[in-house]
Amino acid sequence: MQYGVCLLSVVSIRISPDDTTELVSQLLYGDYFKILESRKKWSRIRVAFDSCEGWVPNNQIALISENDFESLNTSSTKKLSSDIVSHICTEDGMLLPILLGSFISMTNLVGHTFEGNSTHGQNPKSDLVDTALLYLKAPYQKGGKTPFGIDCSGFTQMVYKINGYTLKRSAEAQSTQGEALSFIEESEPGDLAFFDNHEGVIDHVGIILKDNYIIHVNGHVRIDRIDHTGIFNTDEKLYSHKLRVIKKIV
Repeated sequence: MQYGVCLLSVVSIRISPDDTTELVSQLLYGDYFKILESRKKWSRIRVAFDSCEGWVPNNQIALISENDFESLNTSSTKKLSSDIVSHICTEDGMLLPILLGSFISMTNLVGHTFEGNSTHGQNPKSDLVDTALLYLKAPYQKGGKTPFGIDCSGFTQMVYKINGYTLKRSAEAQSTQGEALSFIEESEPGDLAFFDNHEGVIDHVGIILKDNYIIHVNGHVRIDRIDHTGIFNTDEKLYSHKLRVIKKIV
């Protein structure tokens, strides 16, 4: 078994070993993973943080030892960058921009130094909303996980990650976590609301705010009204998503 780490600001994880195929997710700086299969130009990986699998180009990842992988995986202090953009100074003196929610606890392993603000450990539930607001107006990108392109489950996953909690990668998988609430009135800011499509498949998720508002990704990260029916788009004056369940994770 081989192991790797992302030492670039962001790297695409694709469904197949081809640059033109669907974006499954993204690696941010410091994300580490197992290499399940290695080819001449591509490797199939499983990300340690959320077990997401897909293909990445070999020239955009770096190999690490099993000992380093285990050290990262078992560390009780996982520091994350908390600014929208921070910088890493590499071993050759170059400045590398990194994005909100990048792992920085592994910089010593590769001779890098971090310049910016960071967070670690589990933060209060109230901090989830403050973090979510940092992503406002971030454009929708399927498979994206950054303030410059993000999807609905990438958004909720990153907000929770930055505050010390682990969510799975897809909306459907996230809906299996936490405790279901019977009524929207029972929810608190920071809880997750899930929505399904015409086939009954959960395909959307957002973060509950106070006073019956929700922050979610629809074209971009935005705030809309929510009620027992679902999300009411205040611009288009219609319901855009049908509510399925509300989950308390924290």
